[in-house]
Amino acid sequence: MSAQDYVSAIVFGAVIGVVARIVLPGRQPIGLILTVLIGMGAAVAGTWAADRWDISSDKVLVVAGHRYDWLVIGVQVAIAVVGVAIAALLARAFSSDDD
Repeated sequence: MSAQDYVSAIVFGAVIGVVARIVLPGRQPIGLILTVLIGMGAAVAGTWAADRWDISSDKVLVVAGHRYDWLVIGVQVAIAVVGVAIAALLARAFSSDDD
């Protein structure tokens, strides 16, 4: 994968983070900025993992001339869901809700 693939993954990661937050049930006590940052990290990690393990398919999504592999997107979203879930758990564990 080229450097352009990783830059695209970072930009696409913002959307992936929001999708991960929507996929998780319930309310997450983390902000939108942290969600987007987790999505960006997950997109880069998913791109790296797909490249490392040679994950690819024939199904592609073409956006503005750039091809996105559906399996790579699936790996990215899965990593983002796990990342958002861990961040939400940590936020709940360290919050000081004294009701």
